[in-house]
Amino acid sequence: MLAVPTPAPRRTTRRRATLGAALVGALCAALLGVPAAASAPAASPTALASTAVAAPAAPKAPPAAAVDLGPRVVVFDPSMPVAEIQARADAIHAQQVDAEMGTARWSLLFRPGTYGTDTQPLQIKVGYSTEVAGLGASPSDTVINGKVEVYNRCLTDAPTQPYCVALNNFWRSMSNLTIQVNGAGQDGCRASANFWAVSQASSLRRVDVRGGNLSLMDYCTDGPQFASGGYLANSRAAFIINGSQQQWITRNSEVGGWSNGVWNQVFAGTIGAPSEAGFPSPPYTTLENTPVSREKPFLFVDGAGAWQVQVADARTNSLGTDWVGGSAAGRTLPLSAFHVASPSDSATQLASQLSRGKHLLLTPGVYDVDRSLVIRRDDTVVLGMGQATLTAVGGAVPVVVDKRAHGVVVAGVTIDAGTTLSPVLMQVGDSGPAAASGTGARVPRSAWAGIPSTTLNDVYFRVGGPHVGKADVSLQVDADDVLIDHAWVWRADHGVEGFTAGVSGDTDRWLTNTGRVGLVVNGDRVRATGLFVEHYQQHNTIWNGEDGEVVLYQNELPYDPPSQADWNRPDGTRGWTGYKVADDVTRHHLYGGGVYVYNRNDPSIVTERGFEVPERDGVRLHHILTVNLDAGAIEHVVNDTGDRVDSTHPGIPSYVVDYPAP
Repeated sequence: MLAVPTPAPRRTTRRRATLGAALVGALCAALLGVPAAASAPAASPTALASTAVAAPAAPKAPPAAAVDLGPRVVVFDPSMPVAEIQARADAIHAQQVDAEMGTARWSLLFRPGTYGTDTQPLQIKVGYSTEVAGLGASPSDTVINGKVEVYNRCLTDAPTQPYCVALNNFWRSMSNLTIQVNGAGQDGCRASANFWAVSQASSLRRVDVRGGNLSLMDYCTDGPQFASGGYLANSRAAFIINGSQQQWITRNSEVGGWSNGVWNQVFAGTIGAPSEAGFPSPPYTTLENTPVSREKPFLFVDGAGAWQVQVADARTNSLGTDWVGGSAAGRTLPLSAFHVASPSDSATQLASQLSRGKHLLLTPGVYDVDRSLVIRRDDTVVLGMGQATLTAVGGAVPVVVDKRAHGVVVAGVTIDAGTTLSPVLMQVGDSGPAAASGTGARVPRSAWAGIPSTTLNDVYFRVGGPHVGKADVSLQVDADDVLIDHAWVWRADHGVEGFTAGVSGDTDRWLTNTGRVGLVVNGDRVRATGLFVEHYQQHNTIWNGEDGEVVLYQNELPYDPPSQADWNRPDGTRGWTGYKVADDVTRHHLYGGGVYVYNRNDPSIVTERGFEVPERDGVRLHHILTVNLDAGAIEHVVNDTGDRVDSTHPGIPSYVVDYPAP
């Protein structure tokens, strides 16, 4: 693994052991096995046979009925000239490429058909707060002959010039389409792969990548740099280049080949996934099946031109996608069953629509929420478009799911803390605020029927960043049988709140952007696939419920504690953990977890352990690690097991294969 001393980042730059310029060529050679200037590897001989054929042209649907999805939704039709589509997409990207903390949100939707030609491909770049999605019932209905890509972002406020990196590439998505990779007109480095160089809160779902590689890092812009994603689900690709992605989860997909890994690459229910034999070299964790899954709802236009939302059924012990070889099981809701919300809608209006039995389709934008949106009805769907964002106002709890509601889905939504302290940003199962501290009564067990009581797909939380934020707990799960399918729970380590650069600014952030705990789970049988929780001021995750199960967990401890005393617990223990399972829990499983440390405010700070769990046979951790990112130290990986990581060997993980040891 890489041990790379690097210059300290400036305030607006994320810190994930970013590589120095001298190691650009070495990283490319070590991770890809190809020279830095060469094209990506050709598809593996074991690549899917279907990738060798041209993408099918979907039958053209009748014109869709007119719907008003607001000014930030752009609907493309295959009859439009390629140059016109390209110009529109380029203009949106130019606006969004550096708008990390901006307020604009965009949805680029493609009606069924084929876009681009062999000689004039459609090559889209995706910026912040932008989704690109097909409007077919199947990914094969919408074909992009070209690419949909994310490159390293080149920063101006950085320790070196140029400083191009993917570590800040958050909040974007691609879904429900086929990419026939066509790099015509691009240089040799770019031509053979579709690049998706992202970090957290950037999902790929229902995507079929054909005729070329899918690269999860950008090795062409200023050479390879670390990325810190990421999430791929319900998709198919011939060959995937992991490269410098530090951690990644691939769920219910099909891959012809996979190359490389850095610290923590996890596969669940994926056909063609690499074996985990030999862990940690390579650092793969592979589950043959996904224990419980439920795919994200999606908007589509049916064969008659009507707008619909498809809501998938849950699956248990599943393997592969839910669309290859047929249609997924689920229900279809007409758009008329939804209140199509606008950012100008008040929280009172949105709450009223929910109480009337309407589902919510949140069109792109930022919504101010000064009272809770309470979901009380079974099977309610709240679906956000283009990273729709709910911002707490006046200390409100923006979203509450009644513990009696069953089959609820909340998807594609970011929830921001406001400037007044909120007790919680989202509460699933409203058993009262006492549960947030872990002292409340546990929700009674209910019979597990194989259907999640609530599913969260691509739901993200943010404390600070675009403005000062304050929330005691970001996500609190008090209900049983909840499924969290990709969540990033983030107390911001950088932003535009106005703090000064350097140590004094970090201290101001610590005192001002307050977030005690990221996730508290009090319910039983809560499962998570792709859980990212970062930078909270005490335990980042607290798991109090029984029979919890997590497939990939990623955490960074906070960068900004002013001193060891500020980071210590009341009993004198050195620091809080990235992942805490309560002392009275008897059954819990984690597959593939990492806790990282970078105490840039005070590099002498020591954290006693990354993970803390009760020592019982029913509590099992499989493939976990801690790693130092050049400042601070973690003494043990889990409890008193695992070697210390510190700045003498930055970027070198300490692994524990199984805890307790077999």
